Amino acid sequence: MGVAVSPEVEAALARGGAVVALESTIICHGMPYPKNLQTAMEVEAVVRENGAVPATIAILNGVPHVGLSGEQLKSLAVSGRQFQKTARRDIAHVVASGGNGATTVSATMFFAHKVGIPIFVTGGIGGVHRNGEQTMDISSDLTELGKTPVTVISAGVKSILDIPRTLEYLDDTLCKLQSQDLIQETQGVTVAAYKTNEFPAFFTEVSGCKVPCRVDSPEECAKIIYANKNLHLGSGILIAVPIPKEHAASGNAIESAIQKALKEAENFSLAYSDIALVKNNALVGAKIAVALSDLHQRVTNSKDFGGLPYRVHVQRQARSETWGILFILTMASVCSIALIINE
Repeated sequence: MGVAVSPEVEAALARGGAVVALESTIICHGMPYPKNLQTAMEVEAVVRENGAVPATIAILNGVPHVGLSGEQLKSLAVSGRQFQKTARRDIAHVVASGGNGATTVSATMFFAHKVGIPIFVTGGIGGVHRNGEQTMDISSDLTELGKTPVTVISAGVKSILDIPRTLEYLDDTLCKLQSQDLIQETQGVTVAAYKTNEFPAFFTEVSGCKVPCRVDSPEECAKIIYANKNLHLGSGILIAVPIPKEHAASGNAIESAIQKALKEAENFSLAYSDIALVKNNALVGAKIAVALSDLHQRVTNSKDFGGLPYRVHVQRQARSETWGILFILTMASVCSIALIINE
């Protein structure tokens, strides 16, 4: 039982081109038809306009699909909530039952990695829920980042969640809490912010949490992704992109709304801010994908030893050391034979 990869995506991957994975939950569960179809098509268009191939992921009649046709996108949009929201834990059941699944962050990362797509664009990721130190309510998005080497481009963590504890869970150097910390191992995930020193909070640019890694260009992002892959770290990367200033709501107003009514605040974010930030993330993600593809091509075509991947340096160093040891052993054997002959 395999994954159906669209011809466009398959061709792009085969030539080492730029591909960006996209989730389908936002289509089926994020907004009503026909707004969801319009948004999905616009996001794919943004990816294409910036040099990459979009690969929307979903499970159709029990078959995982990576890259959807226009008709398939429309089917998702029209069906809406009839498609099951599918995280990693749900994949086996949806596939085995021949069901239809709209992939969340964790499931989209899983399938993206399975077919070799290194970059995934979404709106915002899940995290540790408020009062999570008591309830242990933690999104599977975080554990997926800890074990699947896919780079997630998002507008940060959704504002209705506990952002400091979410960052603490991803990397214990971020937003260190003084009390009631989660009794969990942190995931060791690289968390970077794009053109800012502060981690964004979904539909507002500020969260009060600084990040140790700031990236200011797609090329910088590509180098980090490339190093992560060649070192076989095995974990994902989160690159948080602030929502554009013209679309950002007042952080204070949003926080006030959250305190008054968490559910209403969540609905507000999906209705008014999610579309703008997803498009912006798609733009940034496509540029990063292109920069990563270019970096791979330069390294592959390079004749200079200094341009070779880290693993090649290691292999050559190991080979040199092996030859050195063999030479020493050979010389020692020759000397021993000479001594025996002289005796």
